[in-house]
Amino acid sequence: MDFFAVPTLTFKFLYCFFVIEHGRLREAVPDAGPYRYMILDHDSKFSDDLITVLKATGLQPKRTSVQAPWQNGIAERWVGSCRREILDHVIALDERHLRRLVRDYVDYHHEDRIHDALGKDTPDRRRVEAKQSLRRLQHYYPVLV
Repeated sequence: MDFFAVPTLTFKFLYCFFVIEHGRLREAVPDAGPYRYMILDHDSKFSDDLITVLKATGLQPKRTSVQAPWQNGIAERWVGSCRREILDHVIALDERHLRRLVRDYVDYHHEDRIHDALGKDTPDRRRVEAKQSLRRLQHYYPVLV
């Protein structure tokens, strides 16, 4: 879990809180409970009160080392992708607009965005269309060949 800040059109900062579930890891260890650990960094936003709440819910908080974003690389990568692919191009008007932007991006990320780790497939395993052969294209577009 982590936070990231997003400036709005009126120069206010909104904080986005997100949690990433490692579904494939849970599938690899099916006997374990659904959630055992919560990975977080040393940001001051993660206070002792939050640690107490996490422990009370049965989660074991695991902090990354100081100034070591690679130790929570999946979260850092998601924030970077979200910024590069949507938030660097659209300025959020307010909290409601930002919620819609991020919700739409999450849907896109899970349904349509290709992932290198999945062999250029989407997490929902969409059917990949085969390339048309050059001969077939020659039949329809003889001028191009």
